[in-house]
Amino acid sequence: MIETIHQPARDIKVVDRSDVVVVGGGPAGISAAVSAARNGASVTLLERYPYVGGLAAGGMVLVLDDMINELEITVRGICMEMIERMKVWGLCVTPTDRDRLIEFRDTPEAWQRWARWGLFDFHTPSMPHPICFSAAFDPDAFKRASYDILALAGVKLRTHSWFSSAIVEDRTIKGVICQTKAGMEAILGDVVIDTTGDLDVAASAGASHIESNFILTTVSRWGGIDTDAAERFEREDPEAFKLVDHEAKRLIGGCWSFWWLKTPLPGVVWLNCPHMPKLSGLKVEDLTQAELEGRARIARLLDFAREKMPGFENAYVVDFAPQTGVRQTRQLEGDYVVTKDDVMSRRHFADTVCRGRDYYTPYRAMLPKEIDQLIVAGRHYSATPQAQKSSREIPPCMAMGEAAGVAAVVALNAGTTVRKADVKTIQKQMRAQGADPGDVPSENATYLEAAE
Repeated sequence: MIETIHQPARDIKVVDRSDVVVVGGGPAGISAAVSAARNGASVTLLERYPYVGGLAAGGMVLVLDDMINELEITVRGICMEMIERMKVWGLCVTPTDRDRLIEFRDTPEAWQRWARWGLFDFHTPSMPHPICFSAAFDPDAFKRASYDILALAGVKLRTHSWFSSAIVEDRTIKGVICQTKAGMEAILGDVVIDTTGDLDVAASAGASHIESNFILTTVSRWGGIDTDAAERFEREDPEAFKLVDHEAKRLIGGCWSFWWLKTPLPGVVWLNCPHMPKLSGLKVEDLTQAELEGRARIARLLDFAREKMPGFENAYVVDFAPQTGVRQTRQLEGDYVVTKDDVMSRRHFADTVCRGRDYYTPYRAMLPKEIDQLIVAGRHYSATPQAQKSSREIPPCMAMGEAAGVAAVVALNAGTTVRKADVKTIQKQMRAQGADPGDVPSENATYLEAAE
């Protein structure tokens, strides 16, 4: 029998009011807040952790990828601005223009230079995977770059603010309530953008959605690594390497093709593993299990790598990501639900407002059916679980956030709802600020609008 308690109604202090309230300070939220502020709106950005950056910083997912269509870079704008800022500090690495050319990108030489950075197109079946534009970066550099652009844009940042519930009147969102050390606080806005990654705001507001899960991961970084020696072992003694690599992956219990990748910090690598499927990023019990199990597996792997892996003799754990690696929880069921076929066939939509890799995101997939003045941007957008698995990487989420910020201001300036915001105006402004809204499709796009 499940016990319940009744909590009496209480007054909650309004601590802030803005034109646009962005809930979730991850990559999509940063982009949404900066985009809206640069277009003239007053903006409040709410974040539960003591830092911004979400899974890019706190989750230590240290490669920005899924942003190219062959040689065409499809995610630009704020995402590219972040990359350039981090490169100036020597804390972001991208492949050379030469090694991305068709005649060089899938050569053994290019693979040797860039594969252990994770800078390749993992969507292609050919081996070696072709080198492509992507970026390996340092998590604290991502935070620093985020703080810089947020401050320059004049965004009001409130960290340590855990979203609690949406404030909804007559099917229109009016703001949100957060739990803080000072108690419950209300933040009001004319437009709210849900960039929580888990659809927390839209679900609380009553928007239709589904729940699903994919893989949980406790990412870690290791130091004391002689990456040259490790790569030399892989290259010069491939049979011995395969045996060691196979046993390492068995101890991990699930990982991508590479269980370690280089970072811009000398001697420091990152591990986007272990994979823990069938656990939910919405359940406290599962999240707790993931933390404990992930650390235990990494401890076993560390002992093995020190003994058997050349270059890892002096390895040690630098840190574990403070944020659990959650890939999929809730998906909005919005005005349009993107399907796997939409993504894989590169379907172009008339209301496309942003891009990822070679696919297009329609504005309708960012709008809840039931709630006005709410925009959803990030991995929790309106897509089937299968489609989301192929369209959830960080750069596309940043592009979606940038489009959401523009859309909010377009609607406010026109005195209309976000649902009625003029798509062509959104597209025009996205392009004006250096982003690719997808209004001009690539040659390999497909057109199925007439089938709707």
